Amino acid sequence: MSGKKKKTGIMVWLCIVVLLLVAAIVTYPADSEQEPIKEVMRDAVLHENDKIDLFGVIQVNPAVVSGFVVTGVLLIAAALVRIFAIPKFKYVPGKFQIVIEQIVGIFDSLAKSNSPHRNKFLGAYIFAAGVYIFVGTIFELFGLQAVTVNSVSIALPAPLSDINAAISLGCLSYCIILSGGIAQNRLKGVASTLKEFSLPISMSFRLFGALLSGLLVTELVYYYITLSFVLPVIVGVIFTLLHALIQTYVLTMLTALFYGEVSHPNEKKPKKHSA
Repeated sequence: MSGKKKKTGIMVWLCIVVLLLVAAIVTYPADSEQEPIKEVMRDAVLHENDKIDLFGVIQVNPAVVSGFVVTGVLLIAAALVRIFAIPKFKYVPGKFQIVIEQIVGIFDSLAKSNSPHRNKFLGAYIFAAGVYIFVGTIFELFGLQAVTVNSVSIALPAPLSDINAAISLGCLSYCIILSGGIAQNRLKGVASTLKEFSLPISMSFRLFGALLSGLLVTELVYYYITLSFVLPVIVGVIFTLLHALIQTYVLTMLTALFYGEVSHPNEKKPKKHSA
C-alpha cells in the first residue's frame, strides 16, 4: 500500500513539473529582449559590465566582494570554534569533534606523507588553502545578491572564478614551496624550486579554468528558456561540488608534493681522503 502511495505521489509531482514547464514555455514572450550569449559569456569571465562599488572608493569585480565575504566567514567561524568548541573537546569525541578531527587529519596526513621532514607549517597551510577553496567554491550556491554600479542585482560568484584570485593563490602556494626549500636547503632549495618556474602558472590556470568552466556551463544552461527548469539546479550543484572537491585535492596535493621535494635534505657526499 505504501509503495502505491509513493508511486502516486511521484506521478503527481511529475505532472505538476511538466505543466509548469509547458505553461512557462507557452507564456514566454517571443519578442522579449535578451542579452546575446556572447555578452553573457564575456561578462561571466571579464566582469566588464557588473562592477561593484566598494565602499565608494573603487569599483571592483564581484569576485573581490565574494573573497571578502568568504574570508570574513571563515575567520569568524575559526574564532568561534577556537574559543567555544576546542576547550570542550574530550578524550571520547562527540560528533562535531569527530568532524573537525577528521578534516584536520586528512590535511595533516597529506602533509606528512609528502613531506616527512618538514610538515607542521605545510599542514597548516594546505588546511587553510583547502578550506578556502572548498568554501569559496560552494559559496556561489547560496546566491547572495549584490548591486552593481549600473543598479543591476547579480549573484556573487565564487572568489576563485576571477583570474586574479586564482593567480594570487597559485603564487602564494609557490612562495610556500620556496620557503620550504630555503628553510631546509638554503640556496640549493631556492635553485630546485626555481626550476619549476611554470608551477604557479599551471596551478593558477588549472584552478581558474576548472571553476570558470562550471560557471560558463551554468550560464549557458540558464540562457536558454527551454533548459531553465530543474536542469540548471542539477548542473550547478553537481559542477560546483565536483569542482570544490577536485580542486581542493589537486592544489593541496601539488603544494604538498613539491614542498616535500624541495625540503628533502640533500645527502652530503663523503669527502675522499687523499692517499
